[in-house]
Amino acid sequence: MIGVLLVNLGTPDNPKTPAVRKYLREFLMDGRVIDFPYIFRTILVNGIIAPFRAPKSAKIYQELWDERGSPLKYYGEDVARDLQVQLGDAYYVRLAMRYQSPDMKSALADMQSKGLKKLIIIPFFPQYASATTGSVYERVMELMKDWQIMPDLSLVSYFYDHPAFAKYFASKAANYQKDVDFDYYLFSYHGVPERHIRKGDYSKNTCVFGTCCESITEKNHGCYRAQCHETTRRIAAEMGLKPGTFSTAFQSRLGRDPWLQPYTDETIKKLVAEGKKKILAFSPAFVSDCLETTIEVGEEYKELFEEAGGEHWQLVESLNNSPEWVGILEDLVKKS
Repeated sequence: MIGVLLVNLGTPDNPKTPAVRKYLREFLMDGRVIDFPYIFRTILVNGIIAPFRAPKSAKIYQELWDERGSPLKYYGEDVARDLQVQLGDAYYVRLAMRYQSPDMKSALADMQSKGLKKLIIIPFFPQYASATTGSVYERVMELMKDWQIMPDLSLVSYFYDHPAFAKYFASKAANYQKDVDFDYYLFSYHGVPERHIRKGDYSKNTCVFGTCCESITEKNHGCYRAQCHETTRRIAAEMGLKPGTFSTAFQSRLGRDPWLQPYTDETIKKLVAEGKKKILAFSPAFVSDCLETTIEVGEEYKELFEEAGGEHWQLVESLNNSPEWVGILEDLVKKS
């Protein structure tokens, strides 16, 4: 039997402050997320960020929650179920979260009991980043280090370049283009600190946070920033967009250190000032609509856009539980 472990970032168990605080502490104490020495990270997370941010985040999660709970979680459950059906009895599919539940430890313990010949790990992050995919791999290695019998292990590092990925976003965009003549297309990705990108530049002279990301090369193929820009180019090409009508920006920064730029909120203001009044927005760093897409891009950035003088803002939905997403996963499994 072949095991398939699908891993997303995670979500609080409920939208109340204690659960959100617990989630934030586990998430932000990961040394790949906040790469400070342990003692400083502990003081920062447990003494400042979690206590003050949890009540505010809880209110936002309450907006996001619906009768099924957290969309990020139940979309994952739907996809795991549908993928199991597609793959058949020769495969064993499990969903886990890097933080909170369903937890990776229980999922892997269950898979170990199956005596798998092969285990395929697919983190739900289209582009590779140390803080996401890298963290999942580190946790897998930690949990499997004492296994006496190791199955053949396959790790999917990224899938932004899967042909169906760009086609999905282009097809969803077309549904909105039928009714609105958009004058600009903005692709917003979750940001990371610039130092994360520098630490991944093993050549020490490739990354300049600019022209180095104009194409994917042997030197930058594992760079998150480069992969984000390439994702934008692929979707834009699939849509037939002309140069100058689209761009890439980064959202959700935390702290005072420089994060990947340009920042989405500042870009929105600049675009409106340049006369861009109808914008179609994308969040291709996420496979499930969540706080960062539905709330941040779909609502907060829309409000910012309209306050600046914009007229029409529309967010293209994520892959969620679509048949196209299940098809991409099935193809990734079969090719792993």
